[in-house]
Amino acid sequence: MNLRPELALLADLIPDRSRVLDLGCGSGTLLAHLIAEADCRGTGVEIDPGAVLAAIGRGVPVVELDIDTQLDDFADDSYDVVVLSRTIQTIRRPREVLQQMARIGDTLIVSVPNFGQLGNRLRLLHGRMPMSRDLPHAWYDTPNLRFTTLVDLENLFAAVGLRTERRIVLNSAGRPARSGQHLANLFGAAAVYVLRA
Repeated sequence: MNLRPELALLADLIPDRSRVLDLGCGSGTLLAHLIAEADCRGTGVEIDPGAVLAAIGRGVPVVELDIDTQLDDFADDSYDVVVLSRTIQTIRRPREVLQQMARIGDTLIVSVPNFGQLGNRLRLLHGRMPMSRDLPHAWYDTPNLRFTTLVDLENLFAAVGLRTERRIVLNSAGRPARSGQHLANLFGAAAVYVLRA
């Protein structure tokens, strides 16, 4: 199975034979890959009925739940890895969701587009809401409820009591950025975080 670069990176961060919970799994591409290639066991969570059907069609175990309000359905420490890929900006209660993730699993992997990237800042200076490869929707048509910078997101992680074990800054192609980590908030199009409680 051929994964887009960011999903391939996420897959590489997940140890073989892990129990994986993928929140906002979409059509189940990541979990299908992990099940087939890394002998993982997993469950996807998705609210969009069409994506749920696509995941089921891929053979991915998926449940249709609202991430914001129904994560209590999962037991404490029931998964090794909990993934929230390009989803935190679409939920209403990110702080509570992160707390639930830390309760459910040992390792958390969160990826997010960076609203603070220089190109986005310049678009705002020109009086326009940013649109880019990482923020592809017009302001009136976006699934995003929140727009965060990497600095703000890292502050939220700390407030929730999560420790960042690794941060991988991505370029606009979804690959690790070559620019230094020091200017990640300015030049990174997105980032992937590996976190622990």
